[in-house]
Amino acid sequence: MNREEGERHILSILVENQPGVLSRVAGLFSGRGFNIESLCVAETMDPDVSRITLVTIGDMGVVEQVKKQLNKLVDVLKVVDFTGENFVQREMALIKVRAKPENRAEILRMVDIFRCRIVDVGAEYYTVELTGDEGKMRAFLNLLKPMGMKEIARTGALALAREKK
Repeated sequence: MNREEGERHILSILVENQPGVLSRVAGLFSGRGFNIESLCVAETMDPDVSRITLVTIGDMGVVEQVKKQLNKLVDVLKVVDFTGENFVQREMALIKVRAKPENRAEILRMVDIFRCRIVDVGAEYYTVELTGDEGKMRAFLNLLKPMGMKEIARTGALALAREKK
């Protein structure tokens, strides 16, 4: 499915923490031609349960079908689509940016403005840790591009529903 077709869906999938569960979940998406834009998996407070946070782009009807099929998998406990919901989303990135002497002060200013941290300093590169929503990520990366990014590692989206008031 093309990225332009459909809307962005962030799914939170609670699963039993068992071997093979992730491949069965991912298989449902690939079997229908859905690309997984990002994927994060980790234990919850209960070590027997993991949360899969998955981002995909697609038509609401097809995503509804996939959610129904996910709910039929034995190891899937709960599926929540945050589309249209009130939720908190964050992503973390480590970015290795060229730190030429003439750019160092500017990089430090940007790190301060975006509330990032420099986690490693080398002779030619700084490694910056950035946490934020998709807009903050995009804005910071666009500002760093002209300075020369050597590498980037991103977690993908993490999301939790907001409390109901």
